[in-house]
Amino acid sequence: MSTSSETIALGQPTVGDEELAAVAEVFRSGWLAGAGPTCRMFEERFAAATGTAHALSTSNCGSALYLGLRVLGVRPGDEVIVGDYTFPATGHAVLQAGATPVFADVRPDIWSADPAAVEALITPRTVGILAVDVAGQPGDFDEYRAIADKHGLWLFEDAACAAGATYRDRPAGSLADLAAFSFHGRKGITAGEGGALVSDREDLIEHARKLHTYGIEPAFSRGTRGELPIPVFHEAGYNFRLSDVQAAIMNVQLDRLPDLVAARRSVARRYHQAFAELDGVRVPVELPDRGHPWQAYILTIAEELGRDRVALELRERGIQCNFGTYASHLQPVYGEQRPLPVSADIFRRHLAIPMHANLTEHEVDRVGDTVRAVVTELS
Repeated sequence: MSTSSETIALGQPTVGDEELAAVAEVFRSGWLAGAGPTCRMFEERFAAATGTAHALSTSNCGSALYLGLRVLGVRPGDEVIVGDYTFPATGHAVLQAGATPVFADVRPDIWSADPAAVEALITPRTVGILAVDVAGQPGDFDEYRAIADKHGLWLFEDAACAAGATYRDRPAGSLADLAAFSFHGRKGITAGEGGALVSDREDLIEHARKLHTYGIEPAFSRGTRGELPIPVFHEAGYNFRLSDVQAAIMNVQLDRLPDLVAARRSVARRYHQAFAELDGVRVPVELPDRGHPWQAYILTIAEELGRDRVALELRERGIQCNFGTYASHLQPVYGEQRPLPVSADIFRRHLAIPMHANLTEHEVDRVGDTVRAVVTELS
């Protein structure tokens, strides 16, 4: 039985009157559909926030990943090296593009692809590297870039969780040829759903812009010309657009981003202190040359304690929690894969505890106290 009637949520968006006012303004404008003027405003602002020249808003991060692979020219028979410890949307996008995901084992400390493992997987069929910012913290992008350049590969950043993150003073999104972001409800900034593709390469983003609107230039772009253009379909595209209603929410969320990241960092510091000397639990690592946005706070639980036992006991006591993310190579959809021991180990032992910008000090302390109590009782 729970010891508290109040459950502390694993994740929670920070939204309020400002978002409602922005949505009302879109309603008054009459343009609610996707790829309209509010989307364009958000894209310009998001490109600036990510240190890139161009951005395209999308229906979600999965569609951004797929569009990115399409405009990079991925085709059947190609291999794409993917950091293994990630929600399978990353590997799914490679499959959907007709290529083969080749999963690389990860660093044991920050869980992103181990550069040595990446380079060891390169074959004549390899066309690129899809590197994941796990829980928002960027991986070793200077090393990835050196490998990509050495072997003539492209580099794609899965920055789904990384809005507001930095790597050696460069913002997440600016670290590769392309980057994809998520605005799902558990992410640092959110419209409930949504995503974005960013790049310094105008050719890639403009090709993706056509593909995300069935293969033609979006209506808003066409309507700004002093003529009546009749679009021509040269290739089959999709409806992967973000609505202007969602873009209005994202414009406000982008204003909130610095404060939201600061709030999450404060929660992470309190958790670090709470668990610093707790046997059987290892806290997540933030490398000194990176700015972690703390999309998730993931503990590593000692094997002898049993991650699942800890999780179920925490839930009984009103603390929402869940496994971290997936060791993708273990998922049946990808068929038989080579063993990846680091990713497989953390998949068994990771436990995500409440992390969002709305947590109060009292709630953070309660989470800390409850984790300590459960771990002590089970030790």
